[in-house]
Amino acid sequence: MFTEKSSLNKHTIIHIGEKPHMCEVCRKRFSERGKLIKHVRVHTGEKPHMCEVCKKMFTQKSNLNNHMRIHTGEKPHLCEVCRKTFRERGKLVKHMRIHTGEKPYMCEVCKKMFTEKGNLNKHMLIHIGKKPHMCQVCRKTFSQKDNLMKHMRIHTGEKPHMCAVCRKTFSQKAHLINHMRIHTGEKPYMCEVCRKTFSERGKLIKHLRIHTGEKPHMCEVCKKMFTEKGNLNKHMHIHTAEKPHMCEVCKKMFTEKGALNNHMRIHTGEKPHMCEVYRKTFRERCKLINHMRIHTGEKRHMCEVCKKMFTEKGNLNNHMRIHTGEKPHMCEVCWKTFRHKDDLIKHVRIHTGEKPHVCEVCKMMFTQKSSLNNHILIHIGEEPHICEVCSKTFRQKDSSVNFGRLLAVSWRNQ
Repeated sequence: MFTEKSSLNKHTIIHIGEKPHMCEVCRKRFSERGKLIKHVRVHTGEKPHMCEVCKKMFTQKSNLNNHMRIHTGEKPHLCEVCRKTFRERGKLVKHMRIHTGEKPYMCEVCKKMFTEKGNLNKHMLIHIGKKPHMCQVCRKTFSQKDNLMKHMRIHTGEKPHMCAVCRKTFSQKAHLINHMRIHTGEKPYMCEVCRKTFSERGKLIKHLRIHTGEKPHMCEVCKKMFTEKGNLNKHMHIHTAEKPHMCEVCKKMFTEKGALNNHMRIHTGEKPHMCEVYRKTFRERCKLINHMRIHTGEKRHMCEVCKKMFTEKGNLNNHMRIHTGEKPHMCEVCWKTFRHKDDLIKHVRIHTGEKPHVCEVCKMMFTQKSSLNNHILIHIGEEPHICEVCSKTFRQKDSSVNFGRLLAVSWRNQ
């Protein structure tokens, strides 16, 4: 029912589909004159509605009303599910699709569904290959303006998003949100298979590949498959032999920036990763993680042949060579092979004459650290190894063992 005949007439036009009001510029038609007047402002640029606070101008009164809520802080639209509030009804409608799972916008090419029309429009640029937004510094192009703006911060160094807890700054809002979970401990993404939780959706996606066995990233050279793009990029350096990252101190080259960063700590002496149990520090986080297993007793890597357990995957790999007989490390001088790279390095010193371990007392030099340690006992007079038979003490374990064997032989011959 309507109070006025004119309101009924306007309403009736909806049913009959009549649009009697036409824009003289673009020929678009409207059912109501008021809508035509608002539309014409697109062409004229007229913005008759002004915000009294910041003087920003708007073409429509409703847009001004929505804008005013920025200044007043008013958020009148409430989600009945999670109680989150919004300034605009349209934002609430979009938000509700998170709860309902509704995705009303479909890509006609690949049938992918989207919750918002804007996201569909951005997605369509993938299919048409259009990248209209170009960086004026490096000429890189982007399909979306937002991505260009984020990219520009690489050149400007701008980091406008700051953590209120530790004051660390970020170039992107998403990075700040992920960072905040360090402080809150929030891990909202859960694996449905093993119930493990993650602070970032990307980490959950990578984790799921453990269960599915999916390796979506393939090396075009050797066809090896990888679960993560980053691992593929690292692998590619094997084929290209490229080492783009150079240490400014010793000029050593590295395939990865992370490896260079870790290496630099040799020069700076920095050891930022500390054991909370007895305060030992490490240059690399992975070394700390491995060290912590001493305290926890965790040994999660098991040999499938003899069931021996190891704290580190690398130690298991080395151990497996006992069963396989593999000796992949070969001396280029005499062609002798070794199971472990460290053993090869020690062996090569026979050929080079290198003795990198120096006694601080008498300056005698040794090829191996263990030999230096044994030598030091001469100066301090310590004999820590005891014969199990007669309790005689020795500086070196081998001497203790050999002495015990000699005693056993002599007793048998008596």
